[in-house]
Amino acid sequence: MWKEMMRNQLGKKILLVLIGFVFCGAIVVDDALFSTEIRGVSSGSHYSNGLSGLQPLATEKRYDKTFRDVVKTFKYYHYNYQNVDDTLSSAVFEEYLSSLDTRKTTFLMSDIRDLSAFRYSIDDALKNGNASVLFYIFNTYRERAFERITFMVDLATTGVDTIDFDKKDSLEKDREESDWPVDRDEQVRLWKKYFKYDVLNAMLAEKEPDGIKPDLEKKYRNQLKRLLQLDSEDAFSIFMNALSQCYDPHTGYLSPRNTKNFNIMMSLSLEGIGAVLQREDEYTKVVRLIPAGPAHKSKLISPGDYIVGVGQHDNGEIVDVVGWRLDDVVELIRGKKKTVVRLEVIPSDAVDELHREVIRIVRDTVKLEEQAVRSKVINIKQGDVSAKIGIIAIPSFYIDFDGYEAGKDNYKSTARDVNAALMKMSKQGVDGILVDVRDNGGGALNEAIAMTGLFIEEGPVVQIRDNRGNIKVYSDPDPEIRYSGPLVVLVNRMSASASEIFAGAIQDYNRGIVIGSQTYGKGTVQGIEKLTEGQIKLTRAIFYRVSGDSTQHRGIVPDIVVPSIYDSKKIGESAMDNAIPWDRIQPVEFYPGDDITQKKKVLSARYKDRIKNDPGFEYLRSAIDQLNEIRNKKDITLNMAERKKEYEQAKLAKKNMEEIKNAAIGKSAHLQELTMWLSESVDLGEDESEEDSEGDAFDPILFESCNILVDVINMETLLAKKEM
Repeated sequence: MWKEMMRNQLGKKILLVLIGFVFCGAIVVDDALFSTEIRGVSSGSHYSNGLSGLQPLATEKRYDKTFRDVVKTFKYYHYNYQNVDDTLSSAVFEEYLSSLDTRKTTFLMSDIRDLSAFRYSIDDALKNGNASVLFYIFNTYRERAFERITFMVDLATTGVDTIDFDKKDSLEKDREESDWPVDRDEQVRLWKKYFKYDVLNAMLAEKEPDGIKPDLEKKYRNQLKRLLQLDSEDAFSIFMNALSQCYDPHTGYLSPRNTKNFNIMMSLSLEGIGAVLQREDEYTKVVRLIPAGPAHKSKLISPGDYIVGVGQHDNGEIVDVVGWRLDDVVELIRGKKKTVVRLEVIPSDAVDELHREVIRIVRDTVKLEEQAVRSKVINIKQGDVSAKIGIIAIPSFYIDFDGYEAGKDNYKSTARDVNAALMKMSKQGVDGILVDVRDNGGGALNEAIAMTGLFIEEGPVVQIRDNRGNIKVYSDPDPEIRYSGPLVVLVNRMSASASEIFAGAIQDYNRGIVIGSQTYGKGTVQGIEKLTEGQIKLTRAIFYRVSGDSTQHRGIVPDIVVPSIYDSKKIGESAMDNAIPWDRIQPVEFYPGDDITQKKKVLSARYKDRIKNDPGFEYLRSAIDQLNEIRNKKDITLNMAERKKEYEQAKLAKKNMEEIKNAAIGKSAHLQELTMWLSESVDLGEDESEEDSEGDAFDPILFESCNILVDVINMETLLAKKEM
């Protein structure tokens, strides 16, 4: 069936959709594109200041019909169908308000009380095809937003010199759980705090005093300009995504404008930096880096970073994009290959917004061959034991559709490339294999199945249950095992979908040891349905392991857990609102290998003993402690002296960590070898040296995983010693 689908154009399109959505978007944008309006727009305000007023937006027949369309579509196609009733209406109402005003700085509590008249009527509006309710709420938001931003413009022109930075004052870091201001006085105090925060950041960034006022005024006027540009399509998109999010986080609405962007990306003709972006509050957040893309190869930007400014070429002005729609930010970042884009980013480990970096990336297309499997054989010595280890790094589960359809013998695919690596390593006489699927967001399902088949005899690999309860089992039909020796699989929080299917199958079959941190937990399958206005991407099915456990929400829990820099409270399926929960179905019949529980205990004990004084893990623990300290901060001080002190402490901590890292590399020849190998994948720019890139490839977890693999190779001796 799979091959028949592949041999016709319709099948190819279906597979592209599955690859793009089902597996966390290894090839395209996944939820980035569909999150464009989910988290809302910039705020705005109502003082004259020479700025034009607002014209109310109104519903149209196409939106009313789309309301009726989406009710039917969810009913017949969504995996997690909900009754369109008062419960759903209340949830959509709250999500819509949050999407519009995430920081709760724009609406007043009195506005929320007035708008609450619609809390339990949205379900009726959907069923009856009456979109006027969403436009009434949106127009109220626009009026209040207009008032807020013009107030900030006035402050920028008159209020900079009146701020007292010696006063003990602070700003809530996250206002999502806070209440809306009870009156205008409380609201104005809140606006002034945000203004003070902007001015303080500008001063600490050592901007010229005379430049702060015009810079801030320009920033706020740009926000106002973008508010005035919002149209009925924007209002409808924000509402539809609020509705979609109440079903699950991977369901989303594509407006006609975003459908066009999606079609560009599905054709793989997009030229840019290769990053998956989404809206979070008023910021553009990096969710994932496309393997072998310009951003990934630069080693200058990471998941969790915020993009707050975009500049063209080497000398172009950095445009502040805080509060912009995601599709507009993407439009700025996108461009012709071999051209330069400069991004102003707030790193995920920054103490606060003051810590910003401007990075330079050369746009390019992501080539299939650059996403290919990489492999290396290294010799590891552990005490008196030496072992030859093969490392196979897999950035995504890819396949060359055109080559496959044309019947080429040498078309590229993950399973074929891993098979070639295994054959080469077998000739070199390796003692064990390490498969690294960290940061692998997924890809083609058949490639995950075929690759699993290289390590097991024929048998089931994954189950899929659709919205009607039908279950289909996908199996490896090939009885041949390409490699049957010691095996470990390395995962992390960014390993998702197809990566989780592979790691879960290896774990269920007792075929190898899974090392790392709990994986992403994306076990849902998405598809596209057309509406009168735009399209809807919705969840249709769920993945299940052969053991019956779902990969959804929970992901894969490794046999040996290592420290993770990713915040599981912010990244991963379990961190998303309305995520479909974990469950299980009946296991299928399969034949696992011998029980390895005792072996896991031995490996875990030796791992814990080894890392107690390991310099590399000392660095990891220090980095994670510093990140947690930042994450746990509830408030941001607005006192100049306190902010300066925090900033200097953060710089000192970062310097100390660099010293620990350099010491770790210097103490281990094997770690040096791995660091050099990883550095080979870094695309060096004109101003970078290989020495500069080496530190970015520092990877003590990979090195320790090699040590664990040596223990697996030497397991019989270790068990014999334990029995003695």
